[in-house]
Amino acid sequence: MSRKTVLDLQKMKAGNQKIAMVTAYDATMARLVDTAGVDMVLVGDSLGMVIQGQADTLSVTLTDMIYHGRCVSRGLQQAHLTVDLPFMSYQISPQQALQSSGRLVKEGGAQSVKLEGGERSAPAIEAIVRAGIPVVAHIGLTPQSVHATGGWRVQGRSEAGAQQLMADALAVQRAGAFCVVLEMVPAELAAEITAALEIPTIGIGAGPDLDGQVLVCNDLLGFDSSFKPRFVRRFATLEDTMIDAVKTYVADVKSGLFPADEHTFHSKSRRAKVARLY
Repeated sequence: MSRKTVLDLQKMKAGNQKIAMVTAYDATMARLVDTAGVDMVLVGDSLGMVIQGQADTLSVTLTDMIYHGRCVSRGLQQAHLTVDLPFMSYQISPQQALQSSGRLVKEGGAQSVKLEGGERSAPAIEAIVRAGIPVVAHIGLTPQSVHATGGWRVQGRSEAGAQQLMADALAVQRAGAFCVVLEMVPAELAAEITAALEIPTIGIGAGPDLDGQVLVCNDLLGFDSSFKPRFVRRFATLEDTMIDAVKTYVADVKSGLFPADEHTFHSKSRRAKVARLY
């Protein structure tokens, strides 16, 4: 089975087929979501928060992204793999953006790369696309700019903000991005942007009228009941299941129920020797 390509995803928009994207960080989770039929897998720099326990994404390095990209790539057979360019791996110059993107493809197994920013990131997108590397753009709430945008807030509620987001969306399309993520944008504005673009839009906290949706695997599976953003729907509550399983393991170890005989290897000669001793 071959991986989905940029062309496959663009055909899905043309055919009014919704695109399901999931963010994953390791080979096991990649295998599971791939088997479940997702169209795209994102290795997000959100791994800084989800995997590393950081307060934001800003400390994630290009080396981190390459490592996790490589892990996820090994678990995929059909989903398209895109990997985030982390903070300060592309902002300095289009040449830096191209070099970082090349490493994500060559060393990290990425089929495409994702970067934040609209008009300001257009030169970087152009440089990356000219080199033959597909780009997913990311506008709206951009976590790498959280200190500049006033925190984790919905973007584009004012008329000026809405106009800027539309300009950003059109700019990344002109620059050659094949897809754009809209994060925490009013649903009405996200629908307008989707209708205005020829490339697919993927939403997270942007309403139902986009070409696709993305959620972090840990969120949709319910790994952390304390994390309750409005845009997340838990399709399972595995936190409770996992804690209960480990509690049972701890209890069985302490009581001597585990390991039982069926979990144990034996040596016939040594078993006979031990039997003679007793």
